[in-house]
Amino acid sequence: MGTDEERQHGLLACVDVHYQEHETRGALLLFADWAATASTEQRLVHLPAAAEYQPGHFYERELPVLLALLSQVDQPLVTVLIDGYVWLGSSAEKGLGAHLYEALDRRVPGMEPAVAAERVRTMHGPYRVPTLLKDVDRLSRG
Repeated sequence: MGTDEERQHGLLACVDVHYQEHETRGALLLFADWAATASTEQRLVHLPAAAEYQPGHFYERELPVLLALLSQVDQPLVTVLIDGYVWLGSSAEKGLGAHLYEALDRRVPGMEPAVAAERVRTMHGPYRVPTLLKDVDRLSRG
């Protein structure tokens, strides 16, 4: 469950991107707190096919889609959950999460990895992947 501060200052979102031959689809689910069993709203974007994947540059494919999704949200967000890394390996090279955090001008709170892991573990769902993350994946796939 989100802290009182989180509930007073904004929503949480989870996002996912799905690639097809001729288009890229992004999906976003908004929810009120970490214990939510369902989203309160959803958003979709359809963009042209993404550029080919280049090792170490995954964020270049995903970031435009995520920013397009997040630009549709009028309410303040406190946390955005992504299916990707914040930091890449032991070199502390920026991953998708770090690039997204910077692109949003740090308008969403950063949190320690252990705190993030614990909050994801407390999310609703019978198995390892929380319900809302499964839902956003399914929505992005159409």
